[in-house]
Amino acid sequence: MEFSNLYDDISSVVEETNSSFDTVCRNRRRNYDEEDDDNNDDEGKFKSKNLKAERKRREKLKSRMLQLRSLVPKITNLNKETIITDAIDYIEELKISVTNLTNKIHEMEVEMAMEESFDIIQVCPQEKMKNWGIELEVEVSRINENKLWMKIIFEKKVGGFTKLMEAMSMLGIEVVDISVTTTKGAILITSCIEGKLLVPERVREELLDVIKVI
Repeated sequence: MEFSNLYDDISSVVEETNSSFDTVCRNRRRNYDEEDDDNNDDEGKFKSKNLKAERKRREKLKSRMLQLRSLVPKITNLNKETIITDAIDYIEELKISVTNLTNKIHEMEVEMAMEESFDIIQVCPQEKMKNWGIELEVEVSRINENKLWMKIIFEKKVGGFTKLMEAMSMLGIEVVDISVTTTKGAILITSCIEGKLLVPERVREELLDVIKVI
């Protein structure tokens, strides 16, 4: 009887130990599973953020490539490498064109400056007009009751055109559709003029007096 009781007690202790051991194992397994789930969630979130950032970067790059392609007039192919290569070639062509145009403008400015200096030093406008047989001239003809047509040729001087316009304004003459040309030391002006009670002969005489004293 005592041996039987002892056996029962030992069996009971073993069962309780096994039960406790199983419980501990289950708890540890649950903790590991929960940690794995947390790690997987973090990794998933990290991957998701990376995918969104990469997708956004690709979309931005694609937009920039399309914009670049629209600015380059000649694209031989539509892949990225070709678009960039063609854009570089186009920029190089533009740089060469800008350089050539800049050089031409500089040459024109130098030539104009030399011509102006030569004209000022060598030949005055009055002499140039005389050499070319150009004389002071005023022509006035009637278009309608209040409108006349005029043609004026006078010596090219600094401020001469402004003085003529001021004198015409003082005479009550309004200038319409004016054309101004300078050549061979002279200024040629053709225009329609308006004003009340304008008499062509009288207007011609007044304008001729004006250009003589400019």
